[in-house]
Amino acid sequence: MIALLVSFFIIVAAELGDKTQLIALCLASRFRKPVPIILGILAATLASHFMAAFIGQWIGSLLHEKLLHGLLGLSFFAAAIWALIPDKVDCDTDQPLTHKSIFITTFITFFIAEIGDKTQLATVALAAHFQSFVWVVVGTTLGMMAANIPAVLLSHAITTRIPLKLVRVLSGIAFAVLGIYECSKIWHF
Repeated sequence: MIALLVSFFIIVAAELGDKTQLIALCLASRFRKPVPIILGILAATLASHFMAAFIGQWIGSLLHEKLLHGLLGLSFFAAAIWALIPDKVDCDTDQPLTHKSIFITTFITFFIAEIGDKTQLATVALAAHFQSFVWVVVGTTLGMMAANIPAVLLSHAITTRIPLKLVRVLSGIAFAVLGIYECSKIWHF
């Protein structure tokens, strides 16, 4: 259960202001059909995080405990720095599409955008740390949905009221705290 909760909160923090959240905002403002967009995000997240958790659990089983904590700490510090770098996505507002094509567009866009993204790398790290495949995938998927469903449903209000710089700073702080926590396991503070 700890794996689910930690995975959920880490991914929510990582996703805020991330390029995939910006993609969700763009798709929602472009298509104005939230259901196929939300379902596309869910399907892409499940596929991406399933693979990432599998890889993370495999890596975690191969590495010595101190090396694993060191690598996890470094990956969280890298994600903290990465969170501070603004993502940019160009929104095109033409062409209404069907629900099926919006779903497919969202799925493909999200799946590709997640490859090597900080939320996918965080999923690898969380699966390596917890060695709890199911709870990590459930937690990270719920975290992605918790961050992206409001973005889809409230796309116009979000883009005009919440400063993304603040969101990036808070996300960076959350990753830095995790990096410190993982490194503390090496030196036992």
